[in-house]
Amino acid sequence: MLPMLARLSGVFVLTFAAAFLGTTACGQPAPLPGTAGSAGRNLTSEEHVNIAVYEAVNRSVVNINTKAVAANLFLMEVPSEGAGSGIVLDRQGHVLTNFHVIDGAREIQAVLYDGSSHAARVVGVDPATDVAVIKLEAPEAILHPVSFGTSNDLRVGQRVFAIGNPFGLERTLTTGIISSLNRSLPTRTGRTIKSIIQTDAAINPGNSGGPLVDSGSHLIGMTTAIASRTGQSAGVGFAIPVGTLTRIVPQLIAQGKVVRPDAGIARVYQSDAGLVVAEVTPDGPAERAGVRGFKVIKERRRQGPFTVETTRVDRSGADLIVAVAGQGVRTADDFLSAVESRNPGEQVLLTVQREGHQLDIPVILDAEK
Repeated sequence: MLPMLARLSGVFVLTFAAAFLGTTACGQPAPLPGTAGSAGRNLTSEEHVNIAVYEAVNRSVVNINTKAVAANLFLMEVPSEGAGSGIVLDRQGHVLTNFHVIDGAREIQAVLYDGSSHAARVVGVDPATDVAVIKLEAPEAILHPVSFGTSNDLRVGQRVFAIGNPFGLERTLTTGIISSLNRSLPTRTGRTIKSIIQTDAAINPGNSGGPLVDSGSHLIGMTTAIASRTGQSAGVGFAIPVGTLTRIVPQLIAQGKVVRPDAGIARVYQSDAGLVVAEVTPDGPAERAGVRGFKVIKERRRQGPFTVETTRVDRSGADLIVAVAGQGVRTADDFLSAVESRNPGEQVLLTVQREGHQLDIPVILDAEK
């Protein structure tokens, strides 16, 4: 059985059982044998880094609580609640989180590090990448924006830190390493997020939308999902890289959505050699540039007193796309990733095989409708 891919929002109630190890006559806890008080404790260099990262980042983490209404089996509206995490982006109150954390919410409350709770509204969402931006009204003095890093030079094995609100436990720190890079993660829309960071830092329900940072306290990703059979952390967590976030977030703040480029290729078939163009969008960028898809041929013939119309598809003249801007493509995801890393209005070079010859066709991208 393959592991389940679990999103990380939800509401949980924990019950803790406490065992008293002993108290002094004054009622203070007695120190454990062989230990010194905190003043005499020598912290390791690793502990110093843990503390420094937490102190630098924890005030940038938001606890997000949502209320929604869902229909039960009898089609009656039933209130539901959810929880997740968020990241303070600026002193204007913009907060980054996952789309699935706030999807369908009628009410959003954001709790800051000082315990203050603030109503928030949705500014923009991008279901294709599971990213959302919300905005709360709070004094600038208590808004502490996260420091952005880069995901271009990440290395497998480097240390990372996740801070979030697992099971409603605010601003919990867990540590781990980058286990792998360039993973792919499917979203609800059927698209695939590329360049996903895999980590073994413990990530649990409620961590969704929280920061993944490096040892310099810089944001390198946003935690979004785990691979688990139980819905609990199994040491396989996933984060959207900051490089993806920095492309998307400005558009969400400015216009509430992401405007993606469109090459005007409606359908392709995958082959070992590349992508066979099955259909181009009428009067779209690819058709205007001369890219060829399957040719639909309609024929009429007499059959006794009747005229019969038949349709056949000629595949022989279709172009085979082998590269986009010099980058080889073998799957539809490869093609989308190469195109969507650009902006509408930009020119992209499609390399195609046609009737035994290789051609470079410049295509000016439209905005996706």
